[in-house]
Amino acid sequence: MAELVFQLSGSCNNYPWGKKGKESLAAKLCAQTPGTDFEINDEEVYSEMWFGDYPDYPARRLSDGQLLKDVLEADKERLLGKKVIEELDGQLPYLPKILSIAKALPLQIHPNKELAAEFHRKDPENFTDPNHKPEIAVALSKFEVFAGFKPLDKVELLFKVGPLQRFGPKEGSSWTNETLRNVTRNMLKADRETVQAVQREFSQVPKEALGDAAYILDLIPRLQDQYGPNDSGILVALYCMNYLVFDAGDAIYIPADGIHAYLSGDIVERMARSNNVLNVGFCPPADRNNIDLFAQTLTFKAHSRDDVYLPGRKTEKGRHGRTVAYRPPMSEFDMLKSDLAAGEYEEILPSDGPTVLIVTSGAGTMMADGKRFELEEGFIFFIAPGIDMKWETENGLQIHATVV
Repeated sequence: MAELVFQLSGSCNNYPWGKKGKESLAAKLCAQTPGTDFEINDEEVYSEMWFGDYPDYPARRLSDGQLLKDVLEADKERLLGKKVIEELDGQLPYLPKILSIAKALPLQIHPNKELAAEFHRKDPENFTDPNHKPEIAVALSKFEVFAGFKPLDKVELLFKVGPLQRFGPKEGSSWTNETLRNVTRNMLKADRETVQAVQREFSQVPKEALGDAAYILDLIPRLQDQYGPNDSGILVALYCMNYLVFDAGDAIYIPADGIHAYLSGDIVERMARSNNVLNVGFCPPADRNNIDLFAQTLTFKAHSRDDVYLPGRKTEKGRHGRTVAYRPPMSEFDMLKSDLAAGEYEEILPSDGPTVLIVTSGAGTMMADGKRFELEEGFIFFIAPGIDMKWETENGLQIHATVV
């Protein structure tokens, strides 16, 4: 009979936007898992640690090295539960990650369910599943991100500045979301000379003439240093999108088809079980998708910080008030964050589906399924449906858990 609570090991990857060596929290947490052969190379870049059942960078049961996917397949009823089997495709319905970001991720969107199914049918090599990929990110440090579009009135005002007028609608035309779609498409298709000229000319605009958009002048050289002055993603990110800065504990929600590019920081990321993505900037040309398809897929749900921000709220799931829940408007999961000071404890009520947790700082113990488990920074656990947990700490403990 399968264990209902067991420790996992994750997999670390090396996308070029990650942090180097021990500067990468993803790598540091991955290295904390006992009994694995993962060692940090200070000359290597580490971007993400994955610890779900998705095949790209799969988690394994620590005790025997068996793939989490195979463990779950062998005992779905007890390990996944009725809700997941009947409503969520009978597999772990979320993909948990830690990201450590030193420079901008690709400018991207994730197709909705209908498009994902179509893309998967036509091109299964590049779109490896038929699912959508809305996601949340909870900051573990200062977190910078481009997410959603600026309010239309702010975009319209900005595109009256000389260098940007070439992309805007005819004088006297009002701005709509369709205007923004066309502007985004045209910017992404701009030739190298135009991309460079816009940035060069905009850099000469006095800060006082830009009002609350003056931050763009500081970001131009930073993005050019990361991806060169020819990357048209710079234009879309700076002039069309919200640039947002969050503190540890803040969270954002990116809907399916929501345009975004994470810029810096360490985050806990959770998303629906998918790896489908359309990239059009902040990456090599060979890694980019069709711009017309990208523009056609865009939606415009987010036009402000408030449209992106996902508040953490106290939840009855934690019996002693030391837990907040981040609840995105999707059915696959919620995220819990528990912060315990020295000598404190928390009890978490059972869930209808599987829980995957990671200790993001501190140490302590967990009682679950009648057993006692040691908790240390970087430790990852799987907990089956219907099992409550009690966490205790002598010196402090922070846990992020994904629940169904």
